[in-house]
Amino acid sequence: MGFEVIESREPAFGGPGVSMEATETTLGVYESERDAVEAGRQAWRAFRADPSRDVVWWTVRRSGEQLARWIADGHNDVERVLDLTTNELVVVRV
Repeated sequence: MGFEVIESREPAFGGPGVSMEATETTLGVYESERDAVEAGRQAWRAFRADPSRDVVWWTVRRSGEQLARWIADGHNDVERVLDLTTNELVVVRV
């Protein structure tokens, strides 16, 4: 059981008739959490260099789980993790 990097995307509003359907894509599965987070960071940084107005976020989670171990969104320069003792998202200090 590895760690998945998931990209979730909601298209920017494109006007009448344009699909607003959200998509979820597995970008990769890694043996170590560290490698998965690094892959997520690379995707996040690449998106931030793009002028897209889509709403995009990346998560790292154990394969088959729903609880994210790392999360970042495309329009924010902050990474977060879930503190399991308080159930709060906390900022990652890199």
